[in-house]
Amino acid sequence: MNQFRRLSDSVLASPQISLADIADAKAQGVSLIICNRPDDEEPGQLNGAAISEAAAAQGITFLSIPITHSGFSQPQVEAMAQALAENEGKVLAYCRSGTRSTLLWALAQASSGADPEELAQQARTAGYDVGPVRPAMDMLAGKNG
Repeated sequence: MNQFRRLSDSVLASPQISLADIADAKAQGVSLIICNRPDDEEPGQLNGAAISEAAAAQGITFLSIPITHSGFSQPQVEAMAQALAENEGKVLAYCRSGTRSTLLWALAQASSGADPEELAQQARTAGYDVGPVRPAMDMLAGKNG
């Protein structure tokens, strides 16, 4: 059973997905799955290649933008912003818990001009806290804290 959480009309965040979740994603209109988790982060984790293959079989594009313990970088934020801007349909982003995916989504959206407070509220509604990256969101959005 999937644990997809709605961040916006077009973006869902989730903890680690299973192969069965891909059919659920397709049924919900997902056209792009973004993995924000490095392979082999923990033993027994389903790797990106297996999810990519299963997604392709469902007609869903797969993109990997892994976020490690070292944090977020500008190229990762730019890659996420570009993927969100170019995709038609819904996006499902996942990591171990959904938190990194939500934080990267918030950074990408702020860098594209979205209001950080609105993004924070959307994340809260989905059960996530963007507090750890809020100063970066404000900076990317051109706000002075």
